[in-house]
Amino acid sequence: MSEKMTPVSQHFSQLHDTVRALLGEQGCPWDKRQTNASLREHLSSELGELLTAIEREDHRNICEELGDLLYLILLLSEINSNDGRFTLKDVITAIDSKLVRRHPHVFDQYTELSDDELRKQWLAIKMQEKASE
Repeated sequence: MSEKMTPVSQHFSQLHDTVRALLGEQGCPWDKRQTNASLREHLSSELGELLTAIEREDHRNICEELGDLLYLILLLSEINSNDGRFTLKDVITAIDSKLVRRHPHVFDQYTELSDDELRKQWLAIKMQEKASE
């Protein structure tokens, strides 16, 4: 299968395996020392670099910085999974459910809404979710 034909899931799975190897017994000492708290500064820095790349419309760097953030998301997910808090599957399932729930105009019954109507709908759904927590 050519590079363009390879499913994204295969690449994602390979990256996930790489992150798990970095945290494994023979992994990287730096990665293995990381915690939720220790990665805050790195997340902030990478987000800042992404925002700068977006502002400059530097698409090569946007791609690179998105990769850096994806790595940190996977690293945090694995750290928390290893500590028994939640798994990467939990993270993916939660965001997928949230996106479907907050887009009834797409996933329930397609309805064209203005940007203002979309914002109001999003906020109303978000408020309902918070009230039921």
